[in-house]
Amino acid sequence: MERIKQKFFKNMGFYSIYLLIFISALTIAGCARKDKDASNKKNITIKGSDTMVHLMSTLAEAFMKKNPGMQVSVTGGGSGTGVAALINGTTDICASSRDMQQKEKDEAKSKGINPTEQPIAYDGLAVIVHPENPVSEMTMDQIKKLYTGVTKSWKELGGPDEPVSLLSRESNSGTYVFFQEHVLNKENYSPTVKLMPASSSIAQSVSQDKWSIGYLGLAYAKEAKVKIILVKKDEKSLAVMPDHKTVLDKSYGIARPLYLYFNGEPKDNLKMFLDFALSPEGQKIVEETGYITLK
Repeated sequence: MERIKQKFFKNMGFYSIYLLIFISALTIAGCARKDKDASNKKNITIKGSDTMVHLMSTLAEAFMKKNPGMQVSVTGGGSGTGVAALINGTTDICASSRDMQQKEKDEAKSKGINPTEQPIAYDGLAVIVHPENPVSEMTMDQIKKLYTGVTKSWKELGGPDEPVSLLSRESNSGTYVFFQEHVLNKENYSPTVKLMPASSSIAQSVSQDKWSIGYLGLAYAKEAKVKIILVKKDEKSLAVMPDHKTVLDKSYGIARPLYLYFNGEPKDNLKMFLDFALSPEGQKIVEETGYITLK
């Protein structure tokens, strides 16, 4: 009887070892499948720039039509919001109308995130006024003086003696940051600037307020009932309208790339989406939605 017990417990020991090995194998296989699914997920999230929402939504719709079973969700909130989401791991792709700042890159690194950027289009920031405003062109310096509060009346720009109402995007917007860096030369905005939650809000306000001025992405400006100001880089330059030619040849001074940011080099379905955005079909969508193609 004692021998039978010993044999039984001995066999149970072997079975326990085999069971542990079997469970471990299942766990490793499950983790491998999970890792594979994570890099090749069917649901892709894109978050960030309000300027790019229309473009990204149109690209996403065409991509899903071409790849049945894929789901791509697009939300705005501003470039800063998209960058924060990428750093926190709550979005697969960040759409940004500005470069990532060094402090954001440092924060990403501290959290094990490796942001990689890819431009997918260009945008000309349009400076807009009411259609009845007689002012039709400005230099970059004149725009700067308006938004830093040096110039306060349209009379100083060849218009009537009316106070200028300044409109801008909010500080979490990539458009706000880009305008401050490239037009205001990193100087502070005038305290009289009214911060608006979206480009559409700026367009609507300018179309209703005869003495207001705002700036927004070219795609939004084209659809709004406003006048686009011709811009001169300096007094000696030609005044030009933002369009495909002037943005690509850099004769228009307020132009910028539009980026997608990923955590590391995009792979699998994320790379498929990027490749689609850069393809002739994707670049055609860029053009049709009012943005500037890469070439």
